[in-house]
Amino acid sequence: MMDVNVYRVPMAGPDDVSELEKLIDDGTVNPFEICAIIAQTEGDGYSRGYASLCFELMLSEKMKMPRAEVAARIPMLMIGLTGGLMSPHYTVFTRREIEAPENSEKRLALGIKITRVLLPEEYGTAVQVRLVAEAVREAMAEAGITDVADVHCVEVKCPNLTAARLADAQSRGKTCCSTNFAEAGSKSKGASALGVALGLGEIKEEDVTDEAICRNWDLYSKVASTSAGNEQVACKVIVMGNSTKSVSKYHIGSGVMQDTLDVDGAKAAFKSAGLRFDEVIPQSERERIATVFINAGADAMGSIRGRRTTMKSDYLSGYQGIFAKAVINAIVGAMVGDTMILASAGYEHQGPLGANLVAAIVKAD
Repeated sequence: MMDVNVYRVPMAGPDDVSELEKLIDDGTVNPFEICAIIAQTEGDGYSRGYASLCFELMLSEKMKMPRAEVAARIPMLMIGLTGGLMSPHYTVFTRREIEAPENSEKRLALGIKITRVLLPEEYGTAVQVRLVAEAVREAMAEAGITDVADVHCVEVKCPNLTAARLADAQSRGKTCCSTNFAEAGSKSKGASALGVALGLGEIKEEDVTDEAICRNWDLYSKVASTSAGNEQVACKVIVMGNSTKSVSKYHIGSGVMQDTLDVDGAKAAFKSAGLRFDEVIPQSERERIATVFINAGADAMGSIRGRRTTMKSDYLSGYQGIFAKAVINAIVGAMVGDTMILASAGYEHQGPLGANLVAAIVKAD
């Protein structure tokens, strides 16, 4: 049987791995049982890479193995850029196999797969969609999840196009999905989200074409959260759901906020995870929350409920993703009394346009 634990701790900076080091030193966490780390870091891609390096160096020392081996063993998904009240932090997942009877209740289970290295010309294409779909199916099987309805969050970190990668493709006579790096990154995220949707049966095989990516917005996943990074060369896929093959003390639930003002959608997500409340989440229930993941999609639209916004058009429109994350972080943070929430911006096939996807892991009763 699988036993999964969750540890959410604050970061004083991209290089701060001290909280995890303390958990290892006091015996709370066995570093060899760490199966994934998902972080909300401040800063750009360089900061994300720096954070990953710091984790790798510390764990290399603790585990007495080369840094490269740590990097290959433990997927580290770094989500950069914080704004507003967002508080940098990271969530550490541990997983171990224990002897126990099958659980009558479904509990938190994790499946983790990494695709093969993608060629730059494959970013944002149907090839990437199918690779991620295959990884999702394999991760589900690894987690012991047999019903797609039990999958509540799939985090994917995928490659971003860079000048060097574009030049490499062109030197081989290949064409990339775009020569605009922002557009290429968007398509990489979109292809990954459609891969999740295909893997979970939310879309059909015939829907998967290069032309559909970041064009056909009727295609999406309700549980995918994808992020692209220059530091990635493959797609790292973490499937989170519930399974009778797990004896974890945690349970995960999810829901869709149709727009950023849809508080009822967020409430439904928390109730799906097992929290009990009427209108306001009481402190006793808030204390059961282990971590919260949100995919912020407000930057997909230039309006909300008929009211014009300037997120996509004002002076700081280049930072629209940070604004989208900051706003949803404040709204949901007010509901749970905590702004240490992981929010990723990206509307590319990650829920209906303008929606926010919410997943919460809570201690089971």
